[in-house]
Amino acid sequence: MPASPKREGFEFWEKTLGKPRLLVAPMVDQSELPWRLLSRRHGAQLCYTPMYHAAVFARDPHYRSEALASCQEDRPLIVQFSANDPEDFLRAALLAQDHCDAVDLNLGCPQANAKRGRYGAFLQEDWDTIFKIVNLAHQRLAVPVTCKIRVYQDVEKTVQYAKMLEQAGCQMLTVHGRTRDMKGPKTGLANWDVIKAIKESLRIPVFANGNVQYKSDVERCMRETGVDGVMTAEGNLHNPAIFEGVQPPAWEMAEEYLELVKQYPCPMAFVRGHLFKIWHHSVTIHQDLRTKMANAKTLEDFVSVSQDLRRVCEAEMMQASGQEANGRTPHWLCQPYVRPTPEETQKRMLEKSLKRPLTENEQENQEPHLSKRALKKHQRGKPLVKIGRKFDPCSTCSNPRGLRCVFKLCRACCKEKARHAVEDCPSHRFLFKSKIERRKHWEAEQAAKASLATSGTPTDTPTDTPKDTPTDTPLEVPGGTPMNVDLLDLPEGTSEVSRKDDVKTELRQGTSRDVCTDNGVDAKPISSSVPSDSPEAIPSEVS
Repeated sequence: MPASPKREGFEFWEKTLGKPRLLVAPMVDQSELPWRLLSRRHGAQLCYTPMYHAAVFARDPHYRSEALASCQEDRPLIVQFSANDPEDFLRAALLAQDHCDAVDLNLGCPQANAKRGRYGAFLQEDWDTIFKIVNLAHQRLAVPVTCKIRVYQDVEKTVQYAKMLEQAGCQMLTVHGRTRDMKGPKTGLANWDVIKAIKESLRIPVFANGNVQYKSDVERCMRETGVDGVMTAEGNLHNPAIFEGVQPPAWEMAEEYLELVKQYPCPMAFVRGHLFKIWHHSVTIHQDLRTKMANAKTLEDFVSVSQDLRRVCEAEMMQASGQEANGRTPHWLCQPYVRPTPEETQKRMLEKSLKRPLTENEQENQEPHLSKRALKKHQRGKPLVKIGRKFDPCSTCSNPRGLRCVFKLCRACCKEKARHAVEDCPSHRFLFKSKIERRKHWEAEQAAKASLATSGTPTDTPTDTPKDTPTDTPLEVPGGTPMNVDLLDLPEGTSEVSRKDDVKTELRQGTSRDVCTDNGVDAKPISSSVPSDSPEAIPSEVS
């Protein structure tokens, strides 16, 4: 349990926490123990842990042990949780209260995962749930409950929101002066007027967060808003000595942090993130060392690349010592990161979408930049060699030509060439010449068949007779003259097989028919004295 009894409001802020005014914000994967210790050595008076998921913290011992890593030097300390259920928050807070001075509820996270999980700033529309979470923890915990929020567009609604938290049992409130939509390229400036209105309406300590990049910003914020303390996040990440009002060389902060990591180990992903921010302006210039830092996997690797950066920067510092300053802060000094305006961000995105930069002569566009995929290939030790098959160009255009094209053209050009020249290209399957020849052959066959049907004279063109096709054997009519079916006067276009079938049918039915003979036409009716279905009435060849 905490050494001191549970206090509330200003009593808690003054007697338990020691009246802190300079705070380091809770930052996911960034406000771990080594970084908190570094910040405390350079002026921070109160630190927060990273945001932890309350439900996971309560059920996972390994997650909980990593989250509660601390030491005697790391006080006062507030542990922050995200939650959307009163019971989950209470269980996590009960497990953490013996290791901290207060428990904080995150109501300001604007990230996409917070939206999916319905916590952080995306819980601010559900005031009933928020009231239950804070009130239950206030009644059951041995340490105070604090909150961190973002503002609404409406000032009055934001003030009512803060009053609701105070009524629920919140003992300290940190106000980030941006809405939940102000993030990334749309970050913009924090609204200190809203923070001032909240401070004037509450009876508990209020801290301001936003627009703090230098020590002078801290003093100006407290003067304009009247808050009890100022919290910073990005300003602290780029310059851990921000509360001292100095801008030390980047290698001093990097080396001191790496020494703390040796003493209190943490994931290398955290180390990489911190070094990239401390050395941000230097690695932007020295791209080879940026790549080396991205590929680092062990603490020794990070120490090595930090030493390389120090040697390069010290050499540049010696060269610049005899030159006049141009009004810009040297890149080797810790300094804040200035976010580009939304207009500048939109312009950069447009340049990335174009094949050529908008300004050909800009040095920034001339410098090579490695993509994430390229960096991964470097990590695997594979050379960045682009291997691809080369094709000969089309003789008409710049497209690759077909490997077996007759005309040595691409598909589109080959089609036009073959169509106009009436030629074939088997490679591209353009068969204009073959199609015309097949059509002419078919038309000749049709003309021959039509001539045979009208004149009855055989042609010299041999035809193959299928085995199952009836032959031209004359049909014998009982008591009559043999009949040739091919010479029957039937409508033009009737096939030979259908004519024979018609004659067979008529012979069976005993109908009259003009029978063609060599001497002419003999119009003798077929005798009907014999039944049509009698075998004697139909020759054996027909049956």
